[in-house]
Amino acid sequence: MKLEVLISSLKNKPEELIRKMHIETDAVLVNQCDERKRAEEKIDGCRILIISDDGRGVGRSRNLCLENANAELVLFSDEDIIYDAGYADKVISAFAKRPDADLILFNVRVDPKRKTYWNEEEKKIGKLNCGRYPAYSIAARRDSLVKAGVKYSLLFGGGAKYSNGEDSLFLTDCLRKGLKIFTSTEVLGEEEYRQSTWFNGFNEKYFHDRGVLFAFLYKGFAPLWAFRFVYLKRNIETKELGKKKAWKLITEGIKEGKRIREC
Repeated sequence: MKLEVLISSLKNKPEELIRKMHIETDAVLVNQCDERKRAEEKIDGCRILIISDDGRGVGRSRNLCLENANAELVLFSDEDIIYDAGYADKVISAFAKRPDADLILFNVRVDPKRKTYWNEEEKKIGKLNCGRYPAYSIAARRDSLVKAGVKYSLLFGGGAKYSNGEDSLFLTDCLRKGLKIFTSTEVLGEEEYRQSTWFNGFNEKYFHDRGVLFAFLYKGFAPLWAFRFVYLKRNIETKELGKKKAWKLITEGIKEGKRIREC
């Protein structure tokens, strides 16, 4: 099996970025900038397809990466991930041990303030526990994604209309299409800390966008998940706006999301 890293980037110098990330396999790099062209280069013995794209949005970038990938296995990545030596062997070995796995979610070291998960055991992932995983944790069999027709949403994430949630929606769509997802305890590298491109505090947009996302993730059960969310976050995320205001914003977002889904 061969592995290809799918890198989403914004206004970077491709060769410098590939070396900074310690890429040791073939890769597809989508660099969103102010031009549109493509080139194939050999960098430290690796075949790197560089796609310069004048569009914006992380969903667009990840879909372009996947459309241009060739390897049996793909690993989603971002410009702020720095890999440990031997990351490819870990991914390939994990899939070899799990022939039934369509996707495997790996550990990546991050700043404690950004930590949303850490795999302590190998287990199967379902709809109730897939929402914590970022794109850079995701490796997949390319053919499984292609046959299922799963793509990243263009509505959510950096550069899109709604703030975040694109990774949760992607994994949920994979599960809806019958793909099997497992975790691995292997560590592939670390995230270089940087300021979030979408988070500007627990403001009105945050709660409204969360409601839109819930409409896509949970459909008819979105209000129940919204109530649970507001209750559990009552002393943290809703503290500034208050529970009533947060609830109003989320329910408005759910209505908007439902309208978009039905279009």
